Amino acid sequence: MGKFIYETLRVDFEDRVLAHLQQVIGAKLRRGESFHFSWRDDASIGDGRTTIWLHPSATIVYKYYGSRPPSMNRAWIEALSQVANSGAGLHLVPEPSEPTTTNGGDR
Repeated sequence: MGKFIYETLRVDFEDRVLAHLQQVIGAKLRRGESFHFSWRDDASIGDGRTTIWLHPSATIVYKYYGSRPPSMNRAWIEALSQVANSGAGLHLVPEPSEPTTTNGGDR
């Protein structure tokens, strides 16, 4: 279980989810973009929703509990990037299947 730490806020995400969020958040902040990031809270803290405003000067820590980096799904990164660029801001979307490739190219 990974942890997203923003200022004094600490939120648990699975390592695989956290790795994908790190890619999307890092790309937006490198471009100097600020945006909202929202998620559903765990039932243990009220089962609500939290939204934060991320900006390039924010200090963010990504703490992973697994020893190996998770595999990355490019299609999921693209889907998360697309919602991050919307007016609603970044929020988790279901992981899409990665497109399959064939060895012969287009026929």
